[in-house]
Amino acid sequence: MTEFAGLVAVITGGASGIGSAVVRRLHEGGASVAVFDLNLAGIPDYAFGVEVNVANDASVIAGVEAVISKFGRLDIVVNNAGIGAQGDVSGNDDDEWHRVWDVNVVGMARVSRAALPHLRTSPSAAIVNLSSVVATAGVPQRVLYSATKGAVLAMTRAMAADHLREGIRVNAVNPGTADTPWIDSLLSKTPDPVAERKALEARQPHGRLVSPDEIAHAVAYLASPRSGSTTGTSVAVDGGMQELRLRPE
Repeated sequence: MTEFAGLVAVITGGASGIGSAVVRRLHEGGASVAVFDLNLAGIPDYAFGVEVNVANDASVIAGVEAVISKFGRLDIVVNNAGIGAQGDVSGNDDDEWHRVWDVNVVGMARVSRAALPHLRTSPSAAIVNLSSVVATAGVPQRVLYSATKGAVLAMTRAMAADHLREGIRVNAVNPGTADTPWIDSLLSKTPDPVAERKALEARQPHGRLVSPDEIAHAVAYLASPRSGSTTGTSVAVDGGMQELRLRPE
């Protein structure tokens, strides 16, 4: 697979979980990949790691400049970096609302803004934002996280409209509950992690957690030059959680 040959991609939060799978998939497709993350431990040798805090504009700008200095171009941005939040609408104070919003929403805006001048000169420019099934389906105890991911979905459409005529496609992926270290961390804090995991699996109609590789393939589809007529949309990778209503077995 060489659909990304000659292209340069930045993946935020690319050192672990979904981001790591995206890094691997785009590299396999021929892209030169740069990872923006707070902790670069464990990134593969083929990735160009840059320590970037998406909640800090100067850090983001420096990260993009480092990529341009290294590769001379930037074609694909995958806005994956994000943090979780639990609780109902009273479960988080103002400081936490601002902190999560600053990373999950404004962080994507910062990275996209810094990348725009370089994407405008690319023949195959694409931005892929990681939203979530919670942007389109109500899930208990996820109000703050859902609000940020709903904003990402709306922002994706607006960005697509703004930049279509500049040759920049913007799309989103809406994963369901994925089998990532973050989910493992949440499960470890529950009274019965095994039962809780089974409940999360059962919530998705196909009966299991979504794999990071499955999400990465959706990201690759949207980022690929072969998808030149796809923009302003989202792809659900959620085992049918959003659209299917199965009868109990």
